[in-house]
Amino acid sequence: MNRKLIVLELNELTPSLMDRFIELGHLPNFKTLKDRSLCFISDAQENPPALEPWIQWVSIHTGLPFAEHAVFNLGQGENFKAPRIWDRVAENGGRCFVLASMNAHFNSKYKDQIALIPDPWALNLTPNPIDKYKAFFNFIRSYVQEYTNKSTPLHTRDYINFFTFMAASGLSGETIKKTFVQLISEKTGSPKWQRAAILDRLLWDVFRHEWRKTQPDYASLFLNSTAHLQHYYWRDFEPEKFSLKSDQTTGASNAILFGYKSMDKIVGECLAMIDKNTSVALVTALGQQPMSKYDDQGGKLVFKIRNVDNLLCFAGYRGPYQYKPVMAEQFHLVFENREEAERAFERIDCLEIGSEKLMDLRVEGHTIFGGCALIQEPIKETAISSKFTNEQLPFSALFYPVDCIKSGMHHPDGIFWLSGPGIKQRIEGGRIPITEIQEYLLNAIGMRGDDQRDQLIQ
Repeated sequence: MNRKLIVLELNELTPSLMDRFIELGHLPNFKTLKDRSLCFISDAQENPPALEPWIQWVSIHTGLPFAEHAVFNLGQGENFKAPRIWDRVAENGGRCFVLASMNAHFNSKYKDQIALIPDPWALNLTPNPIDKYKAFFNFIRSYVQEYTNKSTPLHTRDYINFFTFMAASGLSGETIKKTFVQLISEKTGSPKWQRAAILDRLLWDVFRHEWRKTQPDYASLFLNSTAHLQHYYWRDFEPEKFSLKSDQTTGASNAILFGYKSMDKIVGECLAMIDKNTSVALVTALGQQPMSKYDDQGGKLVFKIRNVDNLLCFAGYRGPYQYKPVMAEQFHLVFENREEAERAFERIDCLEIGSEKLMDLRVEGHTIFGGCALIQEPIKETAISSKFTNEQLPFSALFYPVDCIKSGMHHPDGIFWLSGPGIKQRIEGGRIPITEIQEYLLNAIGMRGDDQRDQLIQ
């Protein structure tokens, strides 16, 4: 292969916001990339409940629609063995570095060609090589999965191992400065929502270091902070689109713009480090839009479990299990066999609040997947009752609300830009399904595709 490719997987950046912020002059590096690129609006071609990033990213990586890959949950991608784009590159002799790509699968056949660090929500997928990346992966996963808790399940040794890894893996002065300023500002009462950008900087530092050191043929980096900010702070950004007004104490009216500017900084640093034989792709999988449909009910909240042991004991289940949280309120409970999973499900499914089911769960093999079904906070004295144990507990004893009221929801339109040698610049390519993105990316590094794409990529 005589060309290299960097894929920036910037989850759920939204076409309309990107255009608006570029027009206002806020995103000079995105503008530079767009002016060099073949530009498309990507179409997820799905509706809820299949309009979820962990579904769309599998479609992008495999070129298969949801109807064919059927990967519905975050954490299931590792069990779906169809070749990903990095497998196809490796099969053709290329080397790859994959950092945090969502719902990924690793084929050990290519263990000497593909370095991979899974996304923080992976169930059983481990980094390759594990000895090199384990400390970094475990630290990032713990913080992402438990970011809403006051404490994370990390020990002094975990911090030492993490910072030792970062010191040898590209930790930049920019990241150190931003982290220090953020933590100090939080001590003086500033909101914590800007902290999500620190994780992006840490991931970017590692990605940039590995790119410079190993020069892979294909490299991808997944970042999620701006998607999070859109989900929770669109109400602050455009209050006129909502009947339920935001909590002005969050100071988050510029949270979404802050997210895009943070991404813009990384794009600029990416463009500065590449040579003339390297292509850069921006892929977002889908976008977002304002969500006001719950405003007349007080808005949509997300609730997480305070302590899983306490919940299961209250429900009447005592037995071995593993708790593996994923995004928002959802989690996996993994048991030794299906019989134990069904026994636990019977008990948890008996939990009610008022006359409504408390949990939205399903059994998948020896795993229970789901989360709290509530979207509004119950009144203070409302209790959870168990039809199995005939016991009651206050809702707040077992659950707590996450962040603030959600105000952004998914939209099937995403962004796909491709810039690099031989690619015709500043062409508006119209709309394409996300299942076609893989072939454009492969063409960009010299793997042949169909005639139409070959006319756009020389």
